[in-house]
Amino acid sequence: MKTNVFLELLNNHKEKSLLFEYRPGTFVGANYHITEIKNTTIDSVDCGAGVDFWKETIVQLYESPEELDKTVFMTAEKALAILDKVESIKPMVKDAELKIEYSNNNFHTAQLFIKEAIWNNEKLVFKLAVEKTDCKAKATCGIPTEKEVATEPCCSPSNGCC
Repeated sequence: MKTNVFLELLNNHKEKSLLFEYRPGTFVGANYHITEIKNTTIDSVDCGAGVDFWKETIVQLYESPEELDKTVFMTAEKALAILDKVESIKPMVKDAELKIEYSNNNFHTAQLFIKEAIWNNEKLVFKLAVEKTDCKAKATCGIPTEKEVATEPCCSPSNGCC
């Protein structure tokens, strides 16, 4: 999800509770704070000597141990106020990919992509997901890009495996 889409969703759902689902059915606790906004630039060279360059916005979430009993989630409006303050100090690149950085005692620190946003009358929920590492230079490195598809079933009465 791009930064501008994230901000637009917050704007369109200001009165709603803002939740982040980091595993199916598992949410960042209501005691979370937005502790940092990172405007990052990636300037990379892959294993095939390909050069790439892009920008990302990273929103860091932190669960406060002093507020473990908190049950009311931050509203989208409060999050938007934090992001607006950041914008006035260090403007965000609006077409940059936005990631959520998060960890807790049961989940390692990760920068998660927003897979989906859903909402109802009370909540705006961002469903987060990991993206597995990948080789960008598959052709150069000799890594097959498509799995071969078997043309015959692996098990038939004539091949003796059944």
